[in-house]
Amino acid sequence: MIELWGQPLTAALLGGLGGVLLGLAARLGRFCTLGAIEDMLYGGSGDRMRMWGLAIGVAMLGSFTLASLGLINLDRAFHLTIAFSWAPAVFGGLIFGYGMALAGTCGFGALARLGGGDLRAFVIVLVMGLAAFTVLSGPLAPARALLFPRQMNAGPPDGIAHAVAALTGGSVALIGILLGLAVCLLMLGARSFRRDLRKVVWGAVAGLAITSGWAGTAWLAQTGFGAQTLMSHSYAAPVGETLIYAMQGSVRPLSFGIGSVAGVWVGAFLCSLWQGHFRWEACEDPRELRRQIFGAGLMGAGAVIAMGCTIGQGISAISVLAFSGPVTLAAIFAGAALGLRQLIVGFRRSAV
Repeated sequence: MIELWGQPLTAALLGGLGGVLLGLAARLGRFCTLGAIEDMLYGGSGDRMRMWGLAIGVAMLGSFTLASLGLINLDRAFHLTIAFSWAPAVFGGLIFGYGMALAGTCGFGALARLGGGDLRAFVIVLVMGLAAFTVLSGPLAPARALLFPRQMNAGPPDGIAHAVAALTGGSVALIGILLGLAVCLLMLGARSFRRDLRKVVWGAVAGLAITSGWAGTAWLAQTGFGAQTLMSHSYAAPVGETLIYAMQGSVRPLSFGIGSVAGVWVGAFLCSLWQGHFRWEACEDPRELRRQIFGAGLMGAGAVIAMGCTIGQGISAISVLAFSGPVTLAAIFAGAALGLRQLIVGFRRSAV
């Protein structure tokens, strides 16, 4: 496969496979972070949040099972090779979450909406991708590096399973499998969630898509001819990378991230056609568009600072139990809750 198509195209196809599954989960299962948070805070339902938790649990089970079989080396996972730091995880997560509320979706959700013909999502994707690369390697990169320096992890991986194993002398893989199983059982503990087969199935599919990313990049790293980072899906910097590839494809290679971004759009597009839901939509209120553009910019910057988005940190990083995953996800939740409160309730107390 690699000899036939080359490593860059193979990586993109592997990323595209998981991306398609995530795009289908977004359209068929309504798999959405902001929607889950809004349902829980203002809709009186935690089922979509349990769906998100099930995706995390399944991804953990899959990732650590592969590690127990010797198919992947979790010590080389991207999120575990970077030294954990509280400041970028919390600050970046807060900015991302607040921007997500203002934009009305995250980067992953915007790609899924774009597949259904939403031109507002197209603007969000463009702005988020540009903002991400502005902070990652553009004019704001020196400021980011100064305020939030990244350091490679020189010691043991900064992961929960690795820390517990060091304290107890247990197996890293077994600890991860047990924690993943516990998360799945906890999510399935609610009868209302178990009865909604659609949410259960597509939550599990989303988790398996993340596992496929680890498996695919590990296989490329072991059998490919060039360097390959052990990674899974994320939708912040890869969105900007995709935009650059669209402009400079003749001089830039394909990658796993580009394939993943394209896959989400393809999966969502095919699903919207099959359901008969595809229709062009645009923003009629300039104030709404202004808010969405500002939110998209915050998401791009926040995701680069935190080194991941709702998918990249919220599922991929947690699936290997990196310390950064739950911290960033909690910060994203707090930022989104603040933004939703501003939009829905407002900060001023109502008159008695």
